[in-house]
Amino acid sequence: MRDIVRFIDGELEVDVRFDGNTIWLRQDEIAKIFGKDRSVITRHINKIFKDEEVDRDSNVQKMHFANSDKPVNLYSLDIVLAVGYRTNSAKAIRFRQWATKVLKDYILKGYALNQKRIKSNFEEFQQEIELLQKAIKSQNLNEIEAKGFLDIITKYSKSWILLNQFDEQRLQILKGKEAKFVLDYNEAKDEIEKLKQELILKKEATNLFGMERENSFKGILRNIYQTFGGADLLPTIEEKAANLFYYIVKDHPFVDGNKRVGAFLFVLFLSKNNYLYDSSGEIKINSNALVSLALLIAHSNPNEKDLIIKLITNLIGE
Repeated sequence: MRDIVRFIDGELEVDVRFDGNTIWLRQDEIAKIFGKDRSVITRHINKIFKDEEVDRDSNVQKMHFANSDKPVNLYSLDIVLAVGYRTNSAKAIRFRQWATKVLKDYILKGYALNQKRIKSNFEEFQQEIELLQKAIKSQNLNEIEAKGFLDIITKYSKSWILLNQFDEQRLQILKGKEAKFVLDYNEAKDEIEKLKQELILKKEATNLFGMERENSFKGILRNIYQTFGGADLLPTIEEKAANLFYYIVKDHPFVDGNKRVGAFLFVLFLSKNNYLYDSSGEIKINSNALVSLALLIAHSNPNEKDLIIKLITNLIGE
């Protein structure tokens, strides 16, 4: 667990563990937040796992505490909210809003916790890269070992460069690859429907998921493929994908599920353009990065649109 953040609701104060991706609480802490007996919380958690509403393995951690003879279970935000909606939906909504703000603050401020050190460390980091590269060349490494080492250095280097440029608002749209695949409206709706049915089976969505608001989504696709004077205004894969993701999350074209639909179609678009994986065969944007980007878009100021688009295009660019 990385940090302790305090949840305050009136006179109630609870210290919550936060690891950068989700929050973690003990059963007694969940009971305190929702004003229920611990036995009630235990019963609800067992029912949640029995119904397979939430995956147990990825949402439960064990941790040793002082004055405890054995490890204590910690439960993730998904479980906390699932319990909350069964016991006290009003408090669950307030807790969700608070948790979302914590995640937002982490994403925006803390690439978060060391943001103030990024600029001062950047030049030093670049010098370290140069020294490492020289060291590699002077060692008797075989081709595979050398390539692996350089790949790691390159990935970290790109991350630091992007963070520094984002912080100083110096990001530029890269010259990307031309988008060959055209995301057809009907095809996209079919894919969203398939996703919806899968999520409903997992009890992670309702019939409102992916329900379009008055052709709003169709309008977004029209903008993605808009031309002027016969030229495509967003000619590259990166630009189309970034704008597609941004507008779905930010403009709420669907009644429910805009972040998930946006992330899903973003990945689908990259995949259809054979652009989902980098040259080493690794996926460019993993699930954690997608969640972070969706939240970043959702909570960003509309005036920051161009900056967000540049960040996304640089993250997936080659």
